[in-house]
Amino acid sequence: MSTTQTELIGPLLRDVSRSFYLTLRVLPPEIRPQVSLAYLLARATDTIADTKAVPRAKRIFALQQLQNLSHVPELGAIAGQQTSDGERQLLERLEDCIVTLGQFDEADSRRIQELLKIIVSGQIFDLKRFPGETEKELVALSNDEELDRYTYMVAGCVGEFWTKMCMAHLPALNDWKAEEMCALGVRFGKGLQLVNVLRDIPKDLRIGRCYLPVGAPSALLDPKNFETIRPVYAHWLDTALAHLDAGWQYTMRIPRSELRLRLACVWPIWIGLMTMARLRTENPLGPAHRIKISRGEVYGVMARSFMSSRSDAALNHSHDVLRAAAAG
Repeated sequence: MSTTQTELIGPLLRDVSRSFYLTLRVLPPEIRPQVSLAYLLARATDTIADTKAVPRAKRIFALQQLQNLSHVPELGAIAGQQTSDGERQLLERLEDCIVTLGQFDEADSRRIQELLKIIVSGQIFDLKRFPGETEKELVALSNDEELDRYTYMVAGCVGEFWTKMCMAHLPALNDWKAEEMCALGVRFGKGLQLVNVLRDIPKDLRIGRCYLPVGAPSALLDPKNFETIRPVYAHWLDTALAHLDAGWQYTMRIPRSELRLRLACVWPIWIGLMTMARLRTENPLGPAHRIKISRGEVYGVMARSFMSSRSDAALNHSHDVLRAAAAG
């Protein structure tokens, strides 16, 4: 790798990817640079979309310019609004990221560009669908299809990209059927995103967004009203679980010889299941306590997976225990 590549997918990636950095670092070296750069580009556009100190129209315009990577907009004002040094540096080095993209072979570069185009479509959809910034301007998605489409644009497409990149570079996956595995990868990504949506309801409500298709989203600002949406909430928890079941099928199709890739898939599924178990038993509308898995628990997941990663039976046993708790 060039010096620029090393800087981007080393310290900068660590500073902006938080817990996902662990997954990126364990990836096989054949695909780690490509997936890491794709993450940086998506994180940069997500930062632009979320910078509320800059008018919404300017954010949308900047995203549209980046959608095809045809032009790097002036991001000084947006970078200056970042409280995170890592995110500020990422925006300041966005042009370096795009230059680095051109250093990959044409097929890899095209896969990354196709992914970014879809993700940015989701971010623009988000900004247009939810025009407010506070709970006073709260809007909900209209129907199940809209939520399903949203989860594809911001996460399901990542599973598709991940699968294509793996199949292009890892000979051990030569017997994978692309269409089938891409479909499982899409569901894998959707499941992880749904867990995030269900966990983050209180935070999203207070910035004017309700991803659950409910008729009276303002009622959800009061945690006492959770019972009124419990059936809808349970439906989407069950949907997330079914998607993560597809993700587990995906994971168990990875040969034991590809230990790194297995671990990179096991970790988010197990963390997602642990989060779901808590969402089943706690009131998810309470704004004071965000349901999340501690760093110590994440390390516990990593330790268990290392010990059982080369045994399908051991992996399935650990998974079944976590899934049973997530199913309620």
